[in-house]
Amino acid sequence: MSLADLLTGRKRPAGRLPRRLEELRGPVRGTIVLPRHLSWPGMREFDLSDDGIRRSMYGVVLTQGRRNDVARFLNPGLLRDDWPLIRASLDPRLRRWCERRFALCGSGDTPGPGGA
Repeated sequence: MSLADLLTGRKRPAGRLPRRLEELRGPVRGTIVLPRHLSWPGMREFDLSDDGIRRSMYGVVLTQGRRNDVARFLNPGLLRDDWPLIRASLDPRLRRWCERRFALCGSGDTPGPGGA
């Protein structure tokens, strides 16, 4: 862990992400109110039916969230569907960890013949 990470209390992506995509249990619909440690005042409620708002919230949770935040607020199906657009806004190291840990395809990645 870098000195900057120690001083700011941040953990590496590996320590902040659940081990598997199946550990994510976030809702598919409704409104999520993020805790104060993840959001600015006035920007705590996120309507999951709005694709852009949902992707923005997922980026915040992946970037700033703790392991339990990621598991609680992110839905595995929505993350998989939105990943091609979310990934571009993430730090490359975090992006690689998410793709490895959750078996997410990067932009332009397509399953091979017979694979899904």
